[in-house]
Amino acid sequence: MRKIIIVMLSLIISGQAFSQTSKSKANNKDQYTFQLSNKVTRKEVTFKNRFGITVKGDLYTPRSATNQKLPALILSGPFGAVKEQSSGLYANELAARGFVTLAFDPSFTGESGGEVRNVASPDIFTEDFSAALDYIGLLPSVDRNRIGVVGICGLSGMALTAATSDSRIKAVATASMYDMSRSMSRSHKDSYTTEQRKKVIEYLSQQRWADAESGKHALGLHEVPFDENGNIVKGTRVLPEALPKNPDPVLASFFDYYRTKRGFHPRSINSTTAWTATTPMSFFNFPMAANIEMISPRPIMLIAGENAHSRYYSEDVYKMAPGPKELVIVPKADHVDLYDRLDKIPFDKLETFFRKSFQPGSVLQPNQPN
Repeated sequence: MRKIIIVMLSLIISGQAFSQTSKSKANNKDQYTFQLSNKVTRKEVTFKNRFGITVKGDLYTPRSATNQKLPALILSGPFGAVKEQSSGLYANELAARGFVTLAFDPSFTGESGGEVRNVASPDIFTEDFSAALDYIGLLPSVDRNRIGVVGICGLSGMALTAATSDSRIKAVATASMYDMSRSMSRSHKDSYTTEQRKKVIEYLSQQRWADAESGKHALGLHEVPFDENGNIVKGTRVLPEALPKNPDPVLASFFDYYRTKRGFHPRSINSTTAWTATTPMSFFNFPMAANIEMISPRPIMLIAGENAHSRYYSEDVYKMAPGPKELVIVPKADHVDLYDRLDKIPFDKLETFFRKSFQPGSVLQPNQPN
């Protein structure tokens, strides 16, 4: 039973939630889950990716900026979240530390364009990072030789993948990394058997017939769990209206972020709705960071909570990456703590990492986890 709970919890990361809490929240267009720093300015921006989709973002600029070109960071995530949530919080804090930052909604989500809505594409989400770099690198205030990316939770894999094929990205940092291709195609801690993977593929294939017949794209659990009898568990609702007594701690942590005032946003898939049911199909065929060796000698920083159920993703990438890398384990932190807990997110380490990475000729040496 606990295995099923963990699988269901990972769906929350993958963007599975349900109807929005209230119409009043849905009407609050400018709702942010954090306070704008008095050290930065924020403005809405749009740009197109190479597929022609319009991507919407928030640009954060230090108020202290002079005519000198500044380093820049591009941020997105978690998977199914919007720029008004965690990525915006990171962008806000890092802009206050002197970076020009851009937090964006991936294609098909939030305020970005793209049809069908609430569909995820590992290819297009990866492209969105490079498209954001196209935009920010043309700003007169930005030094295009000092641009990095930050991926949070499920967008971490796309951030790393973007860096494998786009050398303009000079450094990559991830926080609470989740590899969505591995998660969808193999489940939490690779727990799917070969037979289960085949059952998932058959389920998705039959769902395509249903979508074709109805003319609509049904919503569903795209990391497909199994019950004790080996049957696929279907449905679109993951988080309960209220927590049960003595809830699983991981369930409680996600509920406390996405379904309460702390992190709720009406445009966030994780807070309000679900992905399309056939979303996993492309993730079965698109492994993340398959060419991770191509990032070297550009550096990577992987940040994970000591108690995070997703910690193994960061540790596995750390083992695979051949070049300069750092693994930062945050004591007493879980996965969701690194979404918005300012006392736990190691912003000092992030700032130092990028500033060192952007120094001419700098190559960070592999560090032991800390």
